[in-house]
Amino acid sequence: HCDLCGWREFLPFLLFLLCAINTKGEWGGAYPHNRITMRFISCGRGGLVQFECSNPSDFRIDAYGVVYAARTLQHSVLPASPLQIKASDTTTQQQWVTQVRLTPSTRSVMSKDVKEIAFPSRNTDSQLKRMKRDWVIPPINVPENSRGPFPQELVRIRSDHDKNRSLRYSVTGPGADQPPTGIFIIDPISGELSVNKPLDREHIPNFHLRAHAVDLNGNQVENPIDIVINVIDMNDNRPEFTHQIWNGTVPEGSKPGTFVMTVTSVDKDDPKTANGMLRYKILSQNPESPTSNMFTINNKTGGIITVAAGLDREKVPQYTLIIQATDMEGNPMYGLSNTATAVIRVTDINDNPPEFTAETFFGEVPENRVNVIVANLTVTDKDQPNTPAWNAVYKITGGDPTGRFSVPTDPTTNEGLVTVVKPIDYEISRTYVLTVEARNEVPLARGIHSPRQSTATVSIRVIDVNESPYFEPNPKLIKLEEGMIPETTLTTFTAQDPDRFMQQTIRYSKLSDPANWLRIDPNTGRITTTAVLDRESPFVKNSLYNATFLASDSGVPPASGTGTLQIFLLDINDNAPKVFPQEAEICEKPEPNAINITALDGDLNPNAGPFAFELAHRPSDVRRNWTITRISGDYAQVSLKIGFLESGIYEIPIIITDSGNLPMSNTSYLRIKVCQCDINGDCTDQQHIMAAGLGTGAIISILLCIIILLILVLMFVVWMKRRDKERQAKQLLIDPEDDVRDNILKYDEEGGGEEDQDYDLSQLQQPDTIEPDAIKPVGIRRLDERPLHPEPQYPMRSAAPHPGDIGDFINEGLKAADNDPTAPPYDSLLVFDYEGSGSTAGSLSSLNSSSSGGDQDYDYLNDWGPRFRKLADMYGGSDD
Repeated sequence: HCDLCGWREFLPFLLFLLCAINTKGEWGGAYPHNRITMRFISCGRGGLVQFECSNPSDFRIDAYGVVYAARTLQHSVLPASPLQIKASDTTTQQQWVTQVRLTPSTRSVMSKDVKEIAFPSRNTDSQLKRMKRDWVIPPINVPENSRGPFPQELVRIRSDHDKNRSLRYSVTGPGADQPPTGIFIIDPISGELSVNKPLDREHIPNFHLRAHAVDLNGNQVENPIDIVINVIDMNDNRPEFTHQIWNGTVPEGSKPGTFVMTVTSVDKDDPKTANGMLRYKILSQNPESPTSNMFTINNKTGGIITVAAGLDREKVPQYTLIIQATDMEGNPMYGLSNTATAVIRVTDINDNPPEFTAETFFGEVPENRVNVIVANLTVTDKDQPNTPAWNAVYKITGGDPTGRFSVPTDPTTNEGLVTVVKPIDYEISRTYVLTVEARNEVPLARGIHSPRQSTATVSIRVIDVNESPYFEPNPKLIKLEEGMIPETTLTTFTAQDPDRFMQQTIRYSKLSDPANWLRIDPNTGRITTTAVLDRESPFVKNSLYNATFLASDSGVPPASGTGTLQIFLLDINDNAPKVFPQEAEICEKPEPNAINITALDGDLNPNAGPFAFELAHRPSDVRRNWTITRISGDYAQVSLKIGFLESGIYEIPIIITDSGNLPMSNTSYLRIKVCQCDINGDCTDQQHIMAAGLGTGAIISILLCIIILLILVLMFVVWMKRRDKERQAKQLLIDPEDDVRDNILKYDEEGGGEEDQDYDLSQLQQPDTIEPDAIKPVGIRRLDERPLHPEPQYPMRSAAPHPGDIGDFINEGLKAADNDPTAPPYDSLLVFDYEGSGSTAGSLSSLNSSSSGGDQDYDYLNDWGPRFRKLADMYGGSDD
């Protein structure tokens, strides 16, 4: 076997591998159609090849390179010279020539081309045992993807013992008798080892077999030998990229030599041979701007780098490269290749500064307005939107020394929003001209400078509005003595209008005057008093009185402002002192019996203390019973002058004089409660109650309330008792108008006249139906009834549901009626002549009689008249 495709200096287009093999192992007596196979390897030509033989009379060759014997050949007629085979390419008209040497052979003699492997010799007399090998059998190389014919002989196994006796040969191992089985076979007699099918190195790169030699009895005559069969790699696999599409990035403006990405591919062929050695190259670049060779690739590693300058994302944001990988070290003639796509995205850098769309922008704003947008500044930036290289940042570089404006960025539109952050006064400045510069969040790339278009001018006009008048100063403080008489002018409190360029008038009004002491002139702002100013008024806090006034201009719409006038009232001695405390208590016995007092004065020093205390001369017993002693300028002590004073309430007049420039005196009364004291010198409980102010009037009021409450309770009890009596008196009688059954008995009755038909049937009603709600109201009674109060008490009916109780109830009712002189002139038993339907009381025949009624004499019924004769016949007659 000769693999000449690796020899670059030979056979540039086509390779023949010729082997003269007699399919039967001998040429003597060969028959026609015995063949010699012409094996060749195409090196990528792909054209049609025609074959020609130099001895067409004895041999012929087909289109596939197979040489056949045209007739039966003998040993003597074999040609002495080699057989010439010529191949011609019909496309390029190129020709190649090779030779085939024919040698005679027999079936028992191996071809000289088949290698022979002999078992190592050993001593035959020794016992069978494994011997140490003194040599190693070299591996057998078999090319993969062989076209046959199969079986194809590889080697012959031979033992020295086959000269003396017949042996049988066999092989074991994967590929023979182990999976995958059937790949290798051996002739058991000749020991020829053959391959039975094409091999695939990518599937199994080598096989390890063991050859055995045994006699006819199966006894091992040789130690097994190891045979290694290596599958020789053929270039039968194309390179495969690990990804069909590769993505990479490179910053725009990158210098040549900047690494971009690495692409890789794999080849299943042997990487140690040229079949698996790959080489990369770029087949195409799209777009071809600014040059067609912006990138290059390392042919061994697959690394892609830039080779030219001029990457500009704003012009070409993405490149697409077709990458080819070729084996056979990139040989375009013999190597197999494959392609993949590399997509290179050019990333953005800040190589484009923001530029204003106009040189000057305009806006206007009313004065005194803040947080309003007065102008929108628009810019353009060619960099990728919404990135730090595109986001604009605005800065005011001139025209705003006081910092009244700011320019934040709109995150959506990237516009600059000129905003007022401090109030603007039209009377100070009517226009503003700002200089604004636009930059990006990140600095520009090195070597790029901001153009003139990155700076713009903003002209802002201020609109005059009607401003509120203001008081100056505010608040305004004035000092006055209290006691100012009404209609006194205090001051003029005026406001100023900031609108100097508007002709307006201001009017004044009072907004807050807690004590209603002041009045303001609506035109001049002059403030006068309407009452006496009193420092001691509850509306004055810390000698300060506050009043608020309103100033309104005549603008459209009108504007107004407020101002506060603070009046500090100076104290004068206009309040007389008073004793404090005003009440005290003391024991009857003056040990100890002293009361400390002081004075209260609404004025301030020096119009207040120190004070002078003195007892009044009248009544005369004041100075006789009491004495006052000055302790200090503000305190004095009142005590009993006598040894004992009867319990009671005493009012002591005390004259107190302050220390004003014009002193003021006042006689105030000290109310002293003289009481009986315990051993500790404290008043008893009763005296404490009196001292606490519980006078006679309060005690009388409490007693009256208690008496009224008792009367109400008594009246309620009497009313309840009277109501109970009325219920008992009316228990047996129900208003006949409430019982509809009354009407049934008015027909064919011959009793005791009209009064005899006025029955009280309520007593016959069922016990369960009589409820307290059915009691006849007070004041409703029968015409023949007497007043309720002298009426005898009829028995109360039991509420028990047993029907037998009604008999006892009727008997008791009869007794009560007999003893009642006011009873109507009819027998009360007549009320039972109506029993109703479904009554739970049962039949009246059960009253005082047996169930049969035969034990009683009813003949007396005949004496009652014709109406009762029927009853006498029913009950008094015989059983017939």
